Amino acid sequence: MKSSRCLNKFKDVLQSANIDLDALRNLNWLGIPNELPSELRSITWQLLLEYLPCNADRQVKTLARKRQEYFEGVSQAYARGIAGLDQTIWHQIHIDVPRTNPGTILYQCETTQQCLERVLYVWAIRHPASGYVQGINDLVTPFFQVFLSFYIDENPENYDTSCLPKNVLDVIEADSFWCLSKLLDGIQDNYTFAQPGIQRQINKLKDLINRINAPLAAHLQKEGVEYLQFAFRWMNCLLMREMSLKHTIRISDGFSVFHLYVCVAFLDKWSDELKTRDFQGIMMFLQSLPTAKWKEQDIELLLSEAYRLKSLYHEAPNHLSRV
Repeated sequence: MKSSRCLNKFKDVLQSANIDLDALRNLNWLGIPNELPSELRSITWQLLLEYLPCNADRQVKTLARKRQEYFEGVSQAYARGIAGLDQTIWHQIHIDVPRTNPGTILYQCETTQQCLERVLYVWAIRHPASGYVQGINDLVTPFFQVFLSFYIDENPENYDTSCLPKNVLDVIEADSFWCLSKLLDGIQDNYTFAQPGIQRQINKLKDLINRINAPLAAHLQKEGVEYLQFAFRWMNCLLMREMSLKHTIRISDGFSVFHLYVCVAFLDKWSDELKTRDFQGIMMFLQSLPTAKWKEQDIELLLSEAYRLKSLYHEAPNHLSRV
């Protein structure tokens, strides 16, 4: 019954001739239940990232044009084959892609890896200020998996993409490229020289923990723990290495809008455990957090706390005057 009501609410918004993004964003944050059609998340993400136009009359032509533009970029970049690529960029991507979700069949499939390599390479050469940075390979995977789910009726994590028709795979690849690009447009200074965006986010994380959990902040300081030592990966990979891909996709429903607050809630969650450990114990624990058996309820509780913190601090600059 709950899922039926949720589906009807999405339909009411998505079937409008001009989609209300604020209404869609509010629905999306509440989450898209797994039992609902997989295309809901695919369409919703494309709209919220402003890849898919809100005006229904423009959607088909816009998607066709953007997909063609991507593959023209691929053809131009690969005109002289692999040997004609920027070998420094290509080499790092070629190393990183097979390391992406190594325990998942989907990402060990050669066809998938080739798609991801093209997406990452074309993005890198179009963004010379940052180029390719390790961690961006993780960020493309939720898009690829969600868009794949639109076309298959089985668990995408166990799917061999070589079974897909080429035209379908091309659409998934192109849409993944553009949505990754839209996501990174908002956080590109995370990946430019010295990664100032990440440095700012880590400083904000530290400041928020000082305010909401002073005992934990004091213990980390006493043990000589620097936030950069563990939180860099959280910011660089948007927590994608800290939990399962299906839970990462649920967190991605909020994109980067309140990622900082998810990290604050995430660190605060482990407070009692961390306060019993010394420096080495803290670092070992934070590098291998016990999230493998997390259920949907755990993610929902984390997101609820993150939303509460964002409501308290994000719109109240006086509370965070130093941030």
